[in-house]
Amino acid sequence: MNEYHKLCGSDEWRAVVRDSILPWALGDLDLGDDVLEVGPGYGATTDVLGELVPKLTAVEIDRDLAAMLMDRFAGKGSVFIVRGDATALEFPDGCFSGAASFTMLHHVPTVALQDRLFAEVGRVLRSGGVFVVGDGLASPELEAHHESDTYNPVDPETLVERLEVSGFADVEVKTNPFGWAARARKR
Repeated sequence: MNEYHKLCGSDEWRAVVRDSILPWALGDLDLGDDVLEVGPGYGATTDVLGELVPKLTAVEIDRDLAAMLMDRFAGKGSVFIVRGDATALEFPDGCFSGAASFTMLHHVPTVALQDRLFAEVGRVLRSGGVFVVGDGLASPELEAHHESDTYNPVDPETLVERLEVSGFADVEVKTNPFGWAARARKR
């Protein structure tokens, strides 16, 4: 990620995640007792989710970000950081009660890899487990912030079909002027 993304670890962004993004995306949804977070980046969402769920395992592909998060969450028994690739998760089938991913899917370089990520999340969720995911809407402003970085925004109008193909049901997608959120249950 480019230097702009350091803002994603700021106290200001953490407040936006806590006060706006997660309440809007989650509502009264219960993610269960053992939750997977995909793509924590600088960890603002991890901080907030870690306070909401009994156990959180966050998978980060970037070596430096994963190391930073491992140091930051060392000794916090309910949050675990794993360096790994969410398109090839190293967890057994059906081990998580819920999963979440926020403001990171646009960093996955192809639609095929995004779909592989959806399928992997579905694989590691328990039957009936909930996946909640959200990101920003495509815009020239966001694209400009991704200079020298991957920017592959998700079209929210494609999400119902893409998540259903990946093994999810009861898919709900909503948008606001800033982004989109989807909720789905593993079949």
